Amino acid sequence: MTSAETGGVTGTQDKDYNLVWYVESCLSNALRLESYIKDAEREKDTEVAELFRKAQADSRKGAELGKELLRARLNDR
Repeated sequence: MTSAETGGVTGTQDKDYNLVWYVESCLSNALRLESYIKDAEREKDTEVAELFRKAQADSRKGAELGKELLRARLNDR
């Protein structure tokens, strides 16, 4: 993709597409981290499990912030 793409190919402006991508990535990361947490717990590694829980919470927060912004922008149209 070239740096000139502004929605001509996708039908969605880059900034909106990027916001959708960000939300999906945060949610996907939260799901992936769930399995990492379970792996750490199975190995009784509470330190790693806690790190992954914090990262998962950050991913959820990022997704929520992204969804709020996306919702507001889509409602403005």
